[in-house]
Amino acid sequence: MLTGKQKRYLRALAHPLTPIFQVGKGGVNANLIKQVDDALEARELIKLNVLKNCPQDKEEVARQLAEATGAELVQVIGNVIVLYRESREKKRIELPR
Repeated sequence: MLTGKQKRYLRALAHPLTPIFQVGKGGVNANLIKQVDDALEARELIKLNVLKNCPQDKEEVARQLAEATGAELVQVIGNVIVLYRESREKKRIELPR
């Protein structure tokens, strides 16, 4: 579980990132979960964009993806979701205590 300080730190790191996935009319599916999982392993911190045609609520999409990938939900702002998960192999981000 992330502390408020750690979430603030991750939000600051995520700010300049561009969303690498778009969740559209297909919603959350096995393929998307696999891709997000791989991206989290490679990058640790990712942004996703929830498109207007997505049948699910953005909060629901964020919760499902975080649960399915074992990631922490850093924030949902507008239609953008920020997820974080510590990499097993390539740990890059050092969280504040």
